Amino acid sequence: MAEEEYGSFVDWNQMGDMAKSSGPTNVDCKDLKEFKQMARQGYWAKNHKLRAQVYEQLIKAIPCRTVTPDAEVYRDIMGNAGSKKQSSNIPLPDFVDGSPVPRYCLKAEAVASAHQIINCVAGQFPDISHCPSLPAVTSLLLHFSKDEAQCFEHISRMLACNEPGKRLLDQTFLAYESSCMTFGDLANKYCASAHKLIVATAQDVLEVYSDWQRWVLGDLPFGHIVRILDVYLVEGYKILYRVAIALLKFYRKHKAGVQGGQNNQQDSDKVRADIQAFIKGIASTVTPDKLLEKAFSIRLFSRKEITLLQLTNEKSLHQKGITIKQKRRNVQLALNPDTFSSEIVSAKEMRDVWSWIPERFALCQPQLLFTTATHGCSLNRFYSHCEGYEPTLLLIRTTDGDVCGAFLSTDWEERKRGGNKLSFFGTGECFVFRLKPEMERYEWVVIRRPELASSIKTEDQEDTATSEGQNSDHSSLQQPDKPAGDLSPFLSTRHFNLNSKNTSMFMAGNFDSIIVGGGEGNALYIDSELNHGRTGRCTTFDNPPLCAESFQVALLEVWGFQDAMAS
Repeated sequence: MAEEEYGSFVDWNQMGDMAKSSGPTNVDCKDLKEFKQMARQGYWAKNHKLRAQVYEQLIKAIPCRTVTPDAEVYRDIMGNAGSKKQSSNIPLPDFVDGSPVPRYCLKAEAVASAHQIINCVAGQFPDISHCPSLPAVTSLLLHFSKDEAQCFEHISRMLACNEPGKRLLDQTFLAYESSCMTFGDLANKYCASAHKLIVATAQDVLEVYSDWQRWVLGDLPFGHIVRILDVYLVEGYKILYRVAIALLKFYRKHKAGVQGGQNNQQDSDKVRADIQAFIKGIASTVTPDKLLEKAFSIRLFSRKEITLLQLTNEKSLHQKGITIKQKRRNVQLALNPDTFSSEIVSAKEMRDVWSWIPERFALCQPQLLFTTATHGCSLNRFYSHCEGYEPTLLLIRTTDGDVCGAFLSTDWEERKRGGNKLSFFGTGECFVFRLKPEMERYEWVVIRRPELASSIKTEDQEDTATSEGQNSDHSSLQQPDKPAGDLSPFLSTRHFNLNSKNTSMFMAGNFDSIIVGGGEGNALYIDSELNHGRTGRCTTFDNPPLCAESFQVALLEVWGFQDAMAS
């Protein structure tokens, strides 16, 4: 076999067809865009040695800190590894959070090598506090390393990457936890039917989504994950989000076939185990290329937008004091049926609405700010009770018994910037919904139709910009100016060249009315007495009327988001 140089850790008997090398034997390419196309198409996927050489080239090109441990450092520390008896009983560092080293068709002794490499990494990178993906990445790179020292160097370079705005592996609990929140946000927006399934079946949605990285780096079969690694080393972290969302889509399709649409809520651990079992057995129904095809068909926003969302979630966690691993607070605890009381919605209905809101508010509990039952039907009192709170949730019950409302991203005090003139404000995180007679949410139209925002790049445009100047997109990224809990920069209209202002009319208010949604109509219009209202299709949310087009308000409530972690 011609793979001995790079395959000393591999159990070739387990590799099946992948043990047979074929196809090209070299890659003559310097252009990043061309490299990306080759990675996606699997140019080196059938030649183990070529894949190893490409990985070496890609990892050596990663910009790193000046002092980054290399293979010689490993040899100096470990001595002659060949003369030492290795053992997989060597415990892994705490920062892997119990994640085991996947076999991935490696020899049994190779797992011991992975343990040794990871422990050496722990000694050289004392700042790492949480990196559960490291065992899987180490196991994968052992496949394509000449020896332990080279694998150690490759891992070190990935951890020491210092390119602005780019990261390959989460190394702190703050980064990891914010990535879970970011995944939840993305799943909510780009995988709505699967998200709805998780909400219906799992008691704690956030707990299920906390596994998203493990789905890709840990649960996928070797033949699938190695194709993803091809692209990941070229395109970076964003690929993990894409693949995880694709897996969630396939899981929903699988459950629809198995259950015939019957979803019973169960313990979150059972849902997590069910997803894990599906992904581990995915090879029987989904090929690696089909998985990648599904991942790249998802129309996500740019890498910059995702990075901004990640920064916002990190800042929100930091302000809540969640910087180290601690027991996750179940979202149901924020909606305790024994203490939650609304005259419009039940605790279950409020929990369903909670599943739609951005993840960084999941640790908040609902706080009643205003209700016409107590505060009367006065727009001035509405403003006085709601100003200073961001975001807010508006709930309306009509005299016909219909229930509708809106999630509003921005403080109502912002209306004063327009003086007496009615002017719109807010962000694309706003959405409108109805709960009765049936439950439906209507998001910003640009989320469903990205072509309405001409600044949203196609994948090729995005990567052209990246290949021409990798730092141009990332070096300009800054933390949001407003405190976490304020509007997210992820969907601020300033990031988009919108073709029409009608697509960004989120919320407005003055002395005689409040309005949600604009352009060719309003999703909601409420008069100054909070008594009469209108609803119709609007361009911003592309929604149908949320109830009878002209209605009378029986009750109106506004809820804020109180930090459940506060004492």
